[in-house]
Amino acid sequence: MPFPEPTEPASSSTEAIIRYLDYFRDQVASRVEGLSETEQRTSRLPSAWTPVQLLKHLTHVEQRWLEWGFEGAAVADPWADSRDGRWFVDESEPLTDLLVAFREQATRSNAVIEAHALSDVGQPGPRWEGQPPATLERVLLHLVQEYARHVGHLDIVAELAGGPTGE
Repeated sequence: MPFPEPTEPASSSTEAIIRYLDYFRDQVASRVEGLSETEQRTSRLPSAWTPVQLLKHLTHVEQRWLEWGFEGAAVADPWADSRDGRWFVDESEPLTDLLVAFREQATRSNAVIEAHALSDVGQPGPRWEGQPPATLERVLLHLVQEYARHVGHLDIVAELAGGPTGE
């Protein structure tokens, strides 16, 4: 997927933000898929996260911010990507299932985004930890920042592993 150049016209700010999110999602999936099975589940960092753990983390980040947070939907376990304060993927979870969940969450997230104005305020709930809910625009800016940061992390890990990097 090509980078969404700033000079490419978009019909709205919402469309532009979705393009960036879709680009980052594509970069995460292609980086993880481009690694060997061993490297997908191996950490090369002192923090000990693995590429598949990052993939699952980003799936749940979108769910936490858009469904559980912004829309106030009931989510059985919004922190299902963590165990004992760390990102977690069970060895029995195949990459194909993690990618399906990631892509399905992206579809649900885009539907939430497209159903609201950027100025809409989220529903009160536990996501906000007692603070007033944020607007959709603020949530999306947070997601873009989170993706940009993690794609950079994943680039470094992929480079160390001999996998795909860069745009």
